[in-house]
Amino acid sequence: MKRKGLYFKFLVIILLAAGAGYLVHPGGSKISLKPLGINYEKQYNLKLGLDLQGGTHLVYEGDLKDIPSDAQADAMNSARDVIERRVNAFGVSEPLVQVTGTNRLIVDLAGVKDINEAIDLIGQTPFLEFREENPNPTLKPNESGEVTISPTDAFSATDLTGKEFTRAVLEFEPNTGAPQITLNFNDEGTKKFAAITQKNIGKRVAIFLDGDIISAPTVQSAITDGKAVISGQFSLAEAKELVTRLNSGALPVPIKLIQQQNVGATLGLLSVKKSLEAGIIGFIIVALFMIIYYRLPGLLAVIALSIYILISISLFKIFGITLSLAGIAGFILSIGMAVDANVLIFERTKEELRKGKTLQQAVEDGFNRAWLSVRDSNVSSLITTFILGYFGTSIIRGFAITLSLGILVSMFTAITVTRTFLRLLVGHNIFVNHWLYGVRHMAEEKPRNA
Repeated sequence: MKRKGLYFKFLVIILLAAGAGYLVHPGGSKISLKPLGINYEKQYNLKLGLDLQGGTHLVYEGDLKDIPSDAQADAMNSARDVIERRVNAFGVSEPLVQVTGTNRLIVDLAGVKDINEAIDLIGQTPFLEFREENPNPTLKPNESGEVTISPTDAFSATDLTGKEFTRAVLEFEPNTGAPQITLNFNDEGTKKFAAITQKNIGKRVAIFLDGDIISAPTVQSAITDGKAVISGQFSLAEAKELVTRLNSGALPVPIKLIQQQNVGATLGLLSVKKSLEAGIIGFIIVALFMIIYYRLPGLLAVIALSIYILISISLFKIFGITLSLAGIAGFILSIGMAVDANVLIFERTKEELRKGKTLQQAVEDGFNRAWLSVRDSNVSSLITTFILGYFGTSIIRGFAITLSLGILVSMFTAITVTRTFLRLLVGHNIFVNHWLYGVRHMAEEKPRNA
């Protein structure tokens, strides 16, 4: 029964490897890696980051003059989150949006070749703010000498902005049927809006979008339910568009584009080729070392390592993981960790053989003794990748994701795949020669007591 269980595990592993190989296998060959002659890229349908497939690089500057110094960092981080949601909603995969310095936002959009399209994605994101009547507005004479007050000067800023905004809803005025928009705030925004309306009963509170006034209703009473209504001369289409823009994210600070650049894919593709060539050459060297030094177990480890690579790449495709150079580095590093696990297991097995144990017992004890070390080292690495993924930027997060996924798969291949193969072989007489396991001198078995 035990032997049947091994054969069943072996069959499952072969089917898993075959399925992974089917997913990974390219449908054609257009690009080759010289001198290795390996076909790459679009046929594999792997998602690549900006540094590999090209795209658009944008730099924005936030206007923080109306933001208190102790709140500027939070405002820029909120703007980053809003822009990231915005570009995600438009289907841009794995955008890199990060704050640099005190008021700069870097936006990298992989695969977006049209800069104008990219600018539109960001530029349509509205800046929403609420202002109260300014008791001392600045008076400015126009060309005919008439004194006028601009909407910007007629109202002064409050601390309620799009940062506290949660959702916009299209509704219709019950009496006239005219479209209107209801803005909903979070808990903090509800408190701020209640205080503003309480302070300005009988006065106007203006709602500005991208610096333009869109509504300035007179406050009749304090509004404590966290809802503000925008009514005006909207057509239904205009109201729907405004709701869409608001729900895509209202920026807590105004931003302006100060730098734009198209990133070509030529250098990225060259980087991929060099990385893959380095990875393949490294794999060949490691495979030769494992086979020469550990012999039969080393050969099985190389087979398990090949299965590991197939499974990992297939998971990248299944989960749509975007690969950057950092992600590829994490994947290659996980290959080294997979080899390390096998080295620990085989060294423990050799130690057991030198003690005079039977081959089957040495294999079992070798895996059992090595498991604790393999488990602890991999768990500590997984904790590190979790911290990197949680606190790091998109680039660091990509490295952490590929490394953590590789670690999990490597534990499976080192403990399950290699162990199953060895258990099957040690049961056959042709594989009992200890030289096949890298052991030359064995401890002599002590005679048993009668």
